Amino acid sequence: MSRDSTASLSTGSGRRDFLAAASVVLSGSLAGCSGVFAAEDDQVNVAGSSTVFPVTEAISSAFSEENPTVNVSLSKTGTGGGFGNFFCAGRTDVNNASREIADAEVEQCGNNGITPLEFPIATDALTVVVNPNADWIDCLTVEQLQEIWRADGAQNWSDINEEWPDQEFELYGAATTSGTFDYFNEAVLGEEFNHTSEYYATERDRTIVQGVQGSEAAMGYFGFAYYSENPDSIKAVAIDDGDGCVEPSTETAKSGEYTPLSRPLFIYIAKESLTEPAVRDFARFYMERAATDLVSEVGYVPITEEQRDENLEKLEAAIEEVTE
Repeated sequence: MSRDSTASLSTGSGRRDFLAAASVVLSGSLAGCSGVFAAEDDQVNVAGSSTVFPVTEAISSAFSEENPTVNVSLSKTGTGGGFGNFFCAGRTDVNNASREIADAEVEQCGNNGITPLEFPIATDALTVVVNPNADWIDCLTVEQLQEIWRADGAQNWSDINEEWPDQEFELYGAATTSGTFDYFNEAVLGEEFNHTSEYYATERDRTIVQGVQGSEAAMGYFGFAYYSENPDSIKAVAIDDGDGCVEPSTETAKSGEYTPLSRPLFIYIAKESLTEPAVRDFARFYMERAATDLVSEVGYVPITEEQRDENLEKLEAAIEEVTE
């Protein structure tokens, strides 16, 4: 398939993936949300980043075991899609986010009477992956990544290195509603370049895994958790940011060696939703568990105990304000 034809799939696949994602819930469905705030006494609604999804899913499962009467609804909509369509529209209580909230999103929330509270919950090593049979590639410089992923950039592998195959790239990446897209754009392409539109765009990271598994010429990028689930069927590419090739891992993300693709992950909680006991309980539980091996087990770096305590202090102050 040519890159021109993959470009035509970008918008359509994003729409299909959004509709499919809305049905991916831990329990319950966002479709039934109504009113200014979605929370009920026994309901917590969460949407947003597919990158943060594995962390929230794991913590939600542990929470549900201890709180079986609380219904936690969890959906993948992308960071931007979560903010714009759900959280700032008053339809969810929590938004998973692989980037910080944008000024326009803060304004949208404010216009709807919603106060977003930011909590860092993990560190990710955003990972570039290729097919295991692509034995010519183990490491890329940031400049080479720019050439592959920028608009009007390289078309074939041989455009990057003449010793590499004269095969056209088959690219898989995050949809434009994704915080991963935003972060990759900022960290790799910067202000100088625009992200190519000639790629398979999706909010479903496992679709990227399947695409890369299926083609020797493929490349994709997503959160480290999705690579750590599939280390034998896809290959992670080391990144050279000027100091040599560094492989993505929880260790290199934690140490700061893996640049420029190490990034903080967040959840945002609507302050107004903290009037609901279920949301308060869920938020406290989340902050405690974000500093544990539960985060490590899904492939990310947990927050430190100091960060956990800062999160809890911020959370308790907000709870006190809305419950006085």
